[in-house]
Amino acid sequence: MEIQNSSPLKQKVKASSVITRPNITVLGLKENNNILAESLVQYNEIEIENAEILMKYEGYIKREKEVADKLMRLEDIKIYKDIDYSKLSSLSAEAVDKLSKVKPSTIGQASRISGISPSDVSVLMVFHGR
Repeated sequence: MEIQNSSPLKQKVKASSVITRPNITVLGLKENNNILAESLVQYNEIEIENAEILMKYEGYIKREKEVADKLMRLEDIKIYKDIDYSKLSSLSAEAVDKLSKVKPSTIGQASRISGISPSDVSVLMVFHGR
C-alpha cells in the first residue's frame, strides 16, 4: 500500500504505527481506507486530530513525564545544611561557587541553578547516599 509521501508498506502494520510517520495524518488515511473511515464516522475532526497528536507524540510525552517524575523525586532529597561544597572534588568549580552562594535545601533546587550540570547533580546525589 502506498501512503502519502511515505515509503510503501510491505507488511501489515497497525494504523497507530503508520500515523507516527511524517506527513501521515489520520484524515489522510481515512480517505484511502474504507474500514478506517467507517470506524471513525462517530468522531468529529477535532477528536480525530487530538487522537492523532497523542499517537504521534506518545513517546515524547512518556519520556518528558519520566523526566518530570525524576525531577519531582529530587525535590524530596534534602541537602545537608553544613555541607562544604569545596570538599567535593568531583564538583566543577562553577558548581562549588554557585552552590556555596545559593545554599539550596534540596537536590531539586540545586538542579535548577544556572551552571549546575547533570554530573554535578549526580555528585550531590552520591554524596547524599542516593
